[in-house]
Amino acid sequence: MQRELNAYISQKISVSPELIILRIIPDGWDLPDFEPGQYAVIGLPGSAPRIELCDPEEDTNPDKFILRAYSIASASVHKEYLELYIALVRSGSLTPRLFALEAGDQIHLAPKMKGVFILDKIPVRKNVVMLGTGTGLAPYMSMIRSALRPGSGRRFAVIHGARHSWDLGYRSELITLNGMMDNFSYIPIISRPDAELTPWGGITGYVQDVWEMDIIRRNWGFEPTPDNTHIFLCGNPGMIESALDVLGKHNFIEHNRKQDGQIHLEKYW
Repeated sequence: MQRELNAYISQKISVSPELIILRIIPDGWDLPDFEPGQYAVIGLPGSAPRIELCDPEEDTNPDKFILRAYSIASASVHKEYLELYIALVRSGSLTPRLFALEAGDQIHLAPKMKGVFILDKIPVRKNVVMLGTGTGLAPYMSMIRSALRPGSGRRFAVIHGARHSWDLGYRSELITLNGMMDNFSYIPIISRPDAELTPWGGITGYVQDVWEMDIIRRNWGFEPTPDNTHIFLCGNPGMIESALDVLGKHNFIEHNRKQDGQIHLEKYW
């Protein structure tokens, strides 16, 4: 299949030295419909420049496209642009090239979005808890931007973990939603508080620890159970395995082809 630079960067937002948000617009064609939680495939040719903040690379075919999948962070209800939340992988092939992009630069965007890690599979009467590490927050941003409504009886909670506070992407937006929406809770947690430039007044530890802290029950006013809540896990496989163990003790089970469950997961590597 022939690849082409069929889209361009409309905006690049630096979250931290190793985290960016890219907004991508198709060049001469329309963004297709997609479900919140799905991913897009983007790419650049091997000839594309790389930033200096990365590991040396062996010879790469300059004509061959380097393609990777990234969860979509933008809402599915508008088609102005496609938003991706991307972490730098210094030894990677594509992200050092993505970090070198600026507004107006061209990129390849596959014309079809894919993935089954979607909110629409969850019954509308069930509450939703979303646990994520790093850029595993991206699909949750698309979900809440698309589905969160004031006055709804359905509750959402986003539990986002990172090493440092400056790695908590979308924090301002989520704090605002937490203050405005009575059916939404945002729970950030960092694992290395000693490295903070100013004292961290929030929760410390790991994402999976939040479940045992009883924070969600106190925020919601009732306990999340397998009967009333579904849980999404996205990010570090180590977090996912630990969370599965913790949640299993509370009778939550993984949803897969063999069984219907309340835990839906997506590993990032």
